[in-house]
Amino acid sequence: MGIRWGRVFRRGMAVCLAAVTLWLLLTAAAAGAAGGLTGDGELVAAVLRTELGEVDSPLPFWQRLAVSQSLLLERNPGKPGELLDRPSAGPTMTAEPLPNAQPAPDHDDVHDRPQTTAAPEDIVERTLTPVSSEGYDTGAGLYLYNRTDREVDLATALYQELPFSLAPAAAGPQILIIHTHTTEAYTPDGVDVYAPSDNNTRTLEEPYNMLRVGDEMEAVFTEMGLSVVHDRGVYDYPAYNGAYGRSGAAVEEYLAQYPTIKLVLDVHRDALVGGDGTVYKAVTTVDRVKTAQVMVVVGTDAGGSDHPGWRNNLALAARLQKNLDTLYPTLARPIALRQSAYNQALCPGSLLVEVGTHGNTLQEALAGARDFARAAGAVFLSLVAENA
Repeated sequence: MGIRWGRVFRRGMAVCLAAVTLWLLLTAAAAGAAGGLTGDGELVAAVLRTELGEVDSPLPFWQRLAVSQSLLLERNPGKPGELLDRPSAGPTMTAEPLPNAQPAPDHDDVHDRPQTTAAPEDIVERTLTPVSSEGYDTGAGLYLYNRTDREVDLATALYQELPFSLAPAAAGPQILIIHTHTTEAYTPDGVDVYAPSDNNTRTLEEPYNMLRVGDEMEAVFTEMGLSVVHDRGVYDYPAYNGAYGRSGAAVEEYLAQYPTIKLVLDVHRDALVGGDGTVYKAVTTVDRVKTAQVMVVVGTDAGGSDHPGWRNNLALAARLQKNLDTLYPTLARPIALRQSAYNQALCPGSLLVEVGTHGNTLQEALAGARDFARAAGAVFLSLVAENA
């Protein structure tokens, strides 16, 4: 009987020790999470600044805790402060409450500010994905960041019938690729080094600016059997302000010349810089290739433009986003709905596409452009099939 009680005593002690160990681990994890809440305030301020203008930096703990309830970034395990390129079918959880980055306010022509650059090794990587529906319009598995007062039903948009059809490629061009901010460029890296134009993140050298990214999209679309016109005009140099007026006039000319064009893609790149000058880039991994994330931007009439058909462009964006999320789950940032129209009233199949940020390298941007084109091309081909 003494042996039995000894065994019971030993087992009881083992259970108690295990419980204490588990409690210590949970306490340490909670402390680590609290540390994450109070860290990296400069990035929080940076991403808020892109939406709200200048904000105080770094943010106090309670403010970071508040913004953490909406737009978040994923953490890269093993490297505190970096994010995980995690291929999942939907939003993933994170231990770090950092808001997602959206385009600079309305991406218009009135904020032509020099953008801070950095050496590639000094740029901070982020994979920008939602982890909560807070702060978004959601529906049908899609996320939309709404900077307007317009109500949106994403499920309705996704299944809405589009008001145009694509003629077969043999009938004429189907897609126009244009670049309102043609000279936008990426971080010089390796052999991809360029001479800046009027801004240290822009260049007139076509192999390194948005024309090169458009070339990559055009090649993929063409290989898929689609017919493309790629405009090579420069609309943001020597004058940056007024670029949308100049590119809009070009779009009208193309639509008049080629009535078969029903899709207009205005291809840009985004930018994200912290108040302390830290440069961030939106990047993920697709098939083991480091790839710039992309974002579809839809304009509206909320800013006063005559654009009553913006929901048709939203419907197209929803279809593209759904296919992007299906084929490459972390490639696309949430759709952005903006007050400006971006010339999208000129054609019911018009979208603005942001390929990476100026912190990305050209090669990352080209990879993102190819993947975007594959996903978008499949949607465009289905439109031809539907209306053949």
